[in-house]
Amino acid sequence: MQLNREELIKAYQGMCRIREFEDAVHEEFASGALPGFVHLYAGEEASAMGICLNLNDQDTIASTHRGHGHCIAKGCDSKGMMKELFGKKDGICGGKGGSMHIADLTKGMLGANGIVGGGPPLTCGAALTFKTKKTGNVAVCFLGDGASNQGTTAESINMASILKLPAIFVVEDNGYAEATSSDYSVGGNIVDRGKAYGLHAEKVDGTDFFAVHQAAKEAVERAKNNEGPTLLHVKLSRVYGHYEGDAITYRLDEETKDIKDNKDPIKIFKRKVTESGLLEESQLEEIEKSIKKEIEEAVSESKEAKYPVESDLLTDVYVKY
Repeated sequence: MQLNREELIKAYQGMCRIREFEDAVHEEFASGALPGFVHLYAGEEASAMGICLNLNDQDTIASTHRGHGHCIAKGCDSKGMMKELFGKKDGICGGKGGSMHIADLTKGMLGANGIVGGGPPLTCGAALTFKTKKTGNVAVCFLGDGASNQGTTAESINMASILKLPAIFVVEDNGYAEATSSDYSVGGNIVDRGKAYGLHAEKVDGTDFFAVHQAAKEAVERAKNNEGPTLLHVKLSRVYGHYEGDAITYRLDEETKDIKDNKDPIKIFKRKVTESGLLEESQLEEIEKSIKKEIEEAVSESKEAKYPVESDLLTDVYVKY
């Protein structure tokens, strides 16, 4: 499928923004500047951008504990996100959510989730709302290979199937559930699991933005045409460990090198669009410089930003209608 230049530029901007954001968080966490706990999305950029470029602000996504990339791909403000990770008042959740509970409902980002398998039920709720109200929107759930084994996932996929909900389940299989290989821990086949529940299900190369984008486009069209939910098994790799501080003793150095050299979705995208003449390398370099400056400013502003005060403690506790 051919995308126009504007769409290609937007895709590259988004992938670069995710990578720069995560690299910056990696450095800041290592220095001790960031509180809490973080799980980085670097290396998986093509999945988030390939999916979310097919969505609008009214479509929803439910994320995982590894949610920064999903946030950025859905259009959340990178500076507001960085302030959130620093626990500052002007963060997009007021400094109260942090990395694993970061959300922005104005962008349809229902939130990162520290509960493995916590997102699928949320997606069913959103999709049922869309179907009932006939809004024409789609609900997407990102989950990992570990969450594919959770009961909440099985129940949600079953419910989505029998009610023909406008839902898409994106299993981002990066090879490891924490430190356990998915080759060992996932019985059978994730695609076959989806098909067994009556979903359209397929495996997608998560290093190839274009493959993900096309599969997501078709899934969105099926959902909007009342043809039921889709399961996409997206195979990809994360650059960093499961969490920051992870020694990654379960992965050989050769595997990590292969990921960086041969499975980097940004390098693959750049090579494809330049070799085909769709974009010039100079354009991409300008995007890289601009995004790098944006993220550097995000870190700098976050360090100078104010913390919440005591009176903020009891705000945002109850929803006001």
